[in-house]
Amino acid sequence: MILSQFYQAFFLSLFAGLSTIIGAFIVFFIKHDNLRFLGFGLGFSAGAMIYISFVEILPQAILDFSKLYPSMGEIYAILCFFGGIFVSAFIDSIIPEEINPHEKTNSLKRVGIFTAIVVGIHNFPEGFATFASSLESLSFGLMIAIAVAIHNIPEGVVVSLPIYHATKSKKKAIVFSALSGIAEPIGAIIGIMIIFPIFGKSALSFSLAFAAGIMVFISLDELLPSARQYGKSHDSLYGLIFGMLTMAISIILLKKVGI
Repeated sequence: MILSQFYQAFFLSLFAGLSTIIGAFIVFFIKHDNLRFLGFGLGFSAGAMIYISFVEILPQAILDFSKLYPSMGEIYAILCFFGGIFVSAFIDSIIPEEINPHEKTNSLKRVGIFTAIVVGIHNFPEGFATFASSLESLSFGLMIAIAVAIHNIPEGVVVSLPIYHATKSKKKAIVFSALSGIAEPIGAIIGIMIIFPIFGKSALSFSLAFAAGIMVFISLDELLPSARQYGKSHDSLYGLIFGMLTMAISIILLKKVGI
């Protein structure tokens, strides 16, 4: 592996992870009792992640697996995809209901720190997915980094909003948002040290398909239900559609400029 490729891939995972800070800053410019932005933003990130998972990531994983295993490539990719879904579901099931952001009914002010922890858990595998895809193709990795960053911006809002409400401290809101996002570059480092040695040439294909499953699960289980909870009637749907459209346009533009 060329050292410059390593640095580029790590930078993209760092960029995607720390985009949670953008969400933290956005909170300071919206009214405390206006959660329509959050509902739209969560729907937007779900649309972006679902679109890129099915249009870019999973097809690329199938193609890569098929090159390594011509007769079984597609099956392996599908198994890894659903493996990502099942692992995400397992992580979700072992998180106590009272701190699980998917199930919470209490005030966001009382669960802000736990939300940051759970967001960090979800961000960990995304970091390696961004890193691994960037090693295969910088433009492909950039597309995934943009999708993850879009996803992480409203996550930053989710984390910083309750912290800011509870402490009235902008600094603490930003710090907790950054900590939840820093899990992504950490995931990239651990991935290159553990996943690559174990899976070898299949590591990239495995991580892409696995990450696609994680993204789809998070979108359907976490983002869209939360979007409907925080926003009004069709805010989440409009966000979903706009997220898909934005990601589709960004993919076309990135391919046009040939990054």
